[in-house]
Amino acid sequence: MSKRSFLRLASPADLPPHLRGAVVAIGNFDGVHRGHQAVLERALHLAKEEGRPAVVLTFEPHPRSVFAPDKPVDRLTPAVEKAELLDALGFDAVVEQQFTRAFAEHSAEDFVQSIIVEKLGASRVVTGFDFHFGKGRQGGPAFLMDAGERLGFHVTLVDAFRDEGGEVVSSSRIRALLGEGDVAGAAALLGYRYTVESEVVEGKKLGRTLGFPTANMKLPPETHLRHGIYAVRFRRADGSLHDGVASFGRRPTVDTDGLPLLETFIFDFSGDLYGETCAVSFFAYLRGEEKFDSLDALMVQMRRDEEEARAVLSGVRPLSPLDRAFNFEEK
Repeated sequence: MSKRSFLRLASPADLPPHLRGAVVAIGNFDGVHRGHQAVLERALHLAKEEGRPAVVLTFEPHPRSVFAPDKPVDRLTPAVEKAELLDALGFDAVVEQQFTRAFAEHSAEDFVQSIIVEKLGASRVVTGFDFHFGKGRQGGPAFLMDAGERLGFHVTLVDAFRDEGGEVVSSSRIRALLGEGDVAGAAALLGYRYTVESEVVEGKKLGRTLGFPTANMKLPPETHLRHGIYAVRFRRADGSLHDGVASFGRRPTVDTDGLPLLETFIFDFSGDLYGETCAVSFFAYLRGEEKFDSLDALMVQMRRDEEEARAVLSGVRPLSPLDRAFNFEEK
């Protein structure tokens, strides 16, 4: 998507010399939604203005999953997808600081001195107005600005981004919308269509016998997406895009005890996708899961779903340059 040499680094210590002195955006940025983009775009603007590289410092895994492993966070953008989005926005690198309980014990002063100053050599830090860090979240905006004055880096804080209705855009709001099946509402807050990536696995091949062969993908068990039928766009590993209709759920008509599975019927396509890591972007929620009295009744409804999905997808337009790059342009 980009001609630049984008780097995905596992540690601040891995930052190459030519990226030291960068403008560094810091945050979890799960979802890279419009609120995050306000912070990220400010960093990009300042980097261009000052003639410096632009780098993102984020944390893996999500800190909430470390502190509550029995309640893992439903990631809107796992590390790979987040890196792809940051690359598309125009950053030079993302540094994925490993987040562990031991790392969480480091003081705010140690975080600033060791990571921001020594390992990254940041010229400027850009972050949200409510960013906290260090043991017990002891470091906040005032601490960061004071540290910057003492240690020689600038600090830019970005206010909370509000949508057209005046509400703060947040990852939790987006998760709630996805749980309701409102993928259009989620896309409005993300600035692009919600997308999942996974390997295509073998299923029971019932769809093939019914004339609707599907690409089957297992999503993380914590996925909040409402079970149902969706109009989707499918991206293969080779970058090609294909329209389709997808079912996410437990297939109540044919497999009442099944685990949730994403099954995508790709329009006008035939081929073997097994083992290929592909992406599915959700454009519209068509209906909920239903249990049909017979396979014939199911097939009739599947044909209706296909017609509706084709109609929906024929009229879609990009929401933003990011959405255009991911869901409208083949790589």
